[in-house]
Amino acid sequence: MHRDTSFTPASPRLPLLPLVAALMTALPALAQQSPPADNGQIETVTITATKRPQPLQTTPIAISVLNGAALEESNVNTVAAVTAQAPTVNFRTNASNKDTALFIRGVGTISTSPGVEPTVSMVIDGVVTGRPGQATMDLLDIDRIEILRGPQGTLFGKNASAGVINIVSKAPGKETERYVDASYFQGNERRLRLGASGELKADLLRGSVAATVAKYDGNVTNVFDGSKVNGYDRQGLRGRLEITPNRDLKISLIADYAKAKDNTPTGVVTGTTTTAYGTGVVAQNPLFAAAVAPVVPAADNRQINSDTGTDVVDDNSGFSAQVDWQLGSGLQLTSISAYRAWTNVQHQDQDRLGMVYKQFAGTADVGNLAFRQLSQELRVASNKGGFVDYVAGLFFIDGKDNERYERDVRRCAATTAAALPSGLIPCSTGSMTTDNGVAYYGTHNQSSSAFGEGTFNFTPALRAIAGVRYTSDDLSFYHQRTATATGVPGVAATQPELNGSTRRHAFSGRVGPQWQITPDVMTYLTLSRGYKGPAYNVFFNMTTLQTNALNPETSNSVEVGLKSTLLDKTLRLNLAYFDTQYDNYQANVPDNVNGTVVTRLINAGQVTTKGFELDATARVTQQLSLNAAVANIIARVKNFNCPTILSPAAALTCNINGQPLPFSPDWKTNLRAKYTMPLSAGMTMDLNLDYSWQSKTQYDLAQSPNAIQPAYGIVNASVGIAGLSGWRVAVLAKNLANRSYATFLQNSGNNINRYVPRDDQRYFGINAHYDF
Repeated sequence: MHRDTSFTPASPRLPLLPLVAALMTALPALAQQSPPADNGQIETVTITATKRPQPLQTTPIAISVLNGAALEESNVNTVAAVTAQAPTVNFRTNASNKDTALFIRGVGTISTSPGVEPTVSMVIDGVVTGRPGQATMDLLDIDRIEILRGPQGTLFGKNASAGVINIVSKAPGKETERYVDASYFQGNERRLRLGASGELKADLLRGSVAATVAKYDGNVTNVFDGSKVNGYDRQGLRGRLEITPNRDLKISLIADYAKAKDNTPTGVVTGTTTTAYGTGVVAQNPLFAAAVAPVVPAADNRQINSDTGTDVVDDNSGFSAQVDWQLGSGLQLTSISAYRAWTNVQHQDQDRLGMVYKQFAGTADVGNLAFRQLSQELRVASNKGGFVDYVAGLFFIDGKDNERYERDVRRCAATTAAALPSGLIPCSTGSMTTDNGVAYYGTHNQSSSAFGEGTFNFTPALRAIAGVRYTSDDLSFYHQRTATATGVPGVAATQPELNGSTRRHAFSGRVGPQWQITPDVMTYLTLSRGYKGPAYNVFFNMTTLQTNALNPETSNSVEVGLKSTLLDKTLRLNLAYFDTQYDNYQANVPDNVNGTVVTRLINAGQVTTKGFELDATARVTQQLSLNAAVANIIARVKNFNCPTILSPAAALTCNINGQPLPFSPDWKTNLRAKYTMPLSAGMTMDLNLDYSWQSKTQYDLAQSPNAIQPAYGIVNASVGIAGLSGWRVAVLAKNLANRSYATFLQNSGNNINRYVPRDDQRYFGINAHYDF
C-alpha cells in the first residue's frame, strides 16, 4: 500500500436558508387539523433496528428509544448530549472529533488510530458509519434514536460488539408541514432550524428538507488574549425524497451535509500535583503552576493560557439510496447503497502554556484527515405470521483513510535571560529553535458479510430467535514519518515507510427462547457472540514495534429480559440483566515518548461487564407523564496483558486486574417528568423536569487517581406554552444546582486537565417554535 498525501478540501458553505425557503414556498399550505383524542395510555413504540418494523415490547433485545420531538424540546442536539438520558451510554469527548468514543454497558474503544474500529456501531437511516467522528454532527430532523444494548453481531456485524445507536430521521408525510425553530441561551448561544415536508406529486413523490445553523462563543476564557473558547459554529442540511411508482415499490433518496468548527481546548488545567504513571509517586509541579499563571488550577477552573489556537473543522456529507420492493411471494427485498465522506482539520496546543520556557517546550500539532466509505446492503425479509419470520442478507463496506499529522516543537537554544522569581527561565523569540515531525499514514478496510436471523413461532406464546453472521475482513496500512532531529519531546525518530496487511474471518450470532407470558408481558433469554475486526496501531509516533496486527476483539454475552405493559397500558416496564466477557480487548495504554505521555493500542486481555437495566414510562394521569431509566453496570478488567513494548515505568501500570473500565460509572440514572395543563383559548402549558445522576467515574484505564470524576447530578427544567395555531414558546434552565463537573480528566505528566461541558454552570435560554 502506497502513501497518499492528497486530502479532500473542506466543502464550501452551502446556502442553507435559501434552499429551505424555496421548498417551503413550493409546498401548499397546510390545513389546520384538530389534535387526536388522548386516551391516557402510553403510545406503542415501533422500532426498525431489527431490519424491519417491529413493536418494542415483542423484540427480545434490550433497547432504549428516545423520541426526536422530546429531544428537540429539551435542546438535546448531539449524540454526546443524548447520553445524559440513556444511562447505559457514555461518551468520551476530546479536542478533536476523531478522538471521541462511545461506550455502551461500559465498553468502548479509545484510539486516534484509523486502523481500529469503534465498539459501538452508529447507524444513520440504515447506513453504518465507519469512524466515530462521522457521528458527531448535530442531530437534525430526527424521528427517534434507538439504542440497542449488548453485542449485535448478527444484524450489524463487526463494529457492534458493545451495541448499536440507530438514528432514524423523519420520513415525509402526505400532508404539508413546515416549521421554524429558534433558540437563544446565555453565553450567546443561538440556534436556528428550518424544515418543510409534504407530498410533491400525488401518490408518487414526497419530499422533506431541513437545515440548521448554530453558534456559541464558549464558556472557557483564554487569558492570553481574552478570547472565549470551547464554543462552536455549525451548519447542517438534510434532504429526503420518497418515490412510490406503485404500491409494491418505494425508493428513498437521502442526502446530508454538515460543517462544524469547534474550538475546544486541549484540556483546562485543574491541578499540578500529579501521580506518575507506573510508580504511583506523587509529584508537585510548582514550575508548571507558575507557567500557567495567571490561571489558577482548580477543579472548576474555566480559564486557559494558550498562545496557540486550538480548533477543529469537520465536514461530513453523504448520500444513500434505499429501495424497498414487495415481491409477489410475500417477501420484501431491500437494497441500501451509500457513500459518505468526512474531512477533519485540527490545530492543537499540546503544551497548554502562553509562552516557551527553558523548562517547558512549546508543542503544537496540525492534523489533516480525509475519509470516505462506500457500502452496500442487500437483504430479504419474510412476511410475518408463518412458522419462521426471517431476515437474511449480504453486506459490504469499503473504507479508506488518509492522514497527515505534524508536530512542531519550540525549545530554547540558548538563553541569557535571568530566572523569574518562580525559577522559570523564559525564552525570547530569537533564542528558540523549532523542530518538527511530519507523518503520512492511512488505512484501507474492506469487509464483506452474510447474515440471517429468524424467529421460530412454536406456539402463540413460545418463540425462539436464532441468527448467525459470517464476516471477512481485509485491513492494510501505510506509515512514514520524517523528524528534523532526534530526542525531540513528543516526536519519535524518522521512520521509513511501513506497510502491512491482514485478513481475518469470523462468525457471530445470537440464539435464545422468548415466552409471551400474557399479551402484555414477555420474557426472553439470549446468548450472543460479538466480533470486532483486526486492528493496527497506526498513529503519529508509530514505529516498527507496532506493525503487528491486533487480534479481533470478541465477546460472549448472556442476557435475560422482561418487557411488560401494565395497568391498562399506562405503564411500560422493561428490565434486563446481562453478563458479557470480552477477549482480546482492544484498548489504549499510557506510555512515554521522549518525555511526553502518549497512548498505545494493544490487545489488553479480558474484561467483563455485567449488571441490570430498568426502563420505565408511565402515564400517571392524562396530564402527567414520567420516564425513568436506571443502570447498574459493573465493568471491570479481568485479566490485563502487559505489552512488552511499553517503557519500564509505564509497564508498572499493568497491575489493574479487578479495576473499573474507563468512562463507566457503576450507577447511572435519568428521571424525567412532564406535566401538561390546559389554558384558555385552546392553549396548553407544559412543565418539564429532568434529573440525571451518576456515581464516580474513572477516566483512565491505568487507574490514575487524578482521573476520577466524583459522583454528581444535573437538574434541568423548562416551562412551555403552546397554541392551537402551531406555535410554542419555552423557557429552559440547565444545571439548576450549578454543579461543575468534567466530561474527561487526564494526567498529562506535569498537570491534570479536564474537558469542560456546555452545562458546567447554570444557564437559561428561550426557545420559540412555529409549525405552519
